[in-house]
Amino acid sequence: MLELPHVLVGAAIATAIPDPRISLPLALLSHFVTDYIPHWNPHLNTELKTAGQISTRSKIIILADAGAALTLGTYIAATSGNFLVVMAACFLAVLPDVAEIPYYFLGMKVGWIEKLIAWQGTHQWNVRPVFGILFQILVILLSLMVIRSHS
Repeated sequence: MLELPHVLVGAAIATAIPDPRISLPLALLSHFVTDYIPHWNPHLNTELKTAGQISTRSKIIILADAGAALTLGTYIAATSGNFLVVMAACFLAVLPDVAEIPYYFLGMKVGWIEKLIAWQGTHQWNVRPVFGILFQILVILLSLMVIRSHS
């Protein structure tokens, strides 16, 4: 799943449940749960194995997605009245993907990161781009509805 839906699910959880003892663990758990929703995202591991590098197209998608996630997550946190908890929930909701950055972009072949990548690769529901993006838009809209209803 792209980062923007993960961030917004984390923000929705923290907005609806302001107690960090509950919302922060749920935000981290949400990452793994939402990866079971049908989705599409660039397949970095496949690109590295077949082409030896991540494509420019994938890098552009990743930068745009990360920029949107950071911008919208920060805005929601800043307007929530609970900045630190919402920002922490946004971060925890993407933490498993963020932990993979050194592997994909710095070439760090660290055992625990490779295990995380392998595990995440087998626990996702990837579908064709049209359907995968549509489902992610639905996750985004539902998350925004929850955030708005608790603002």
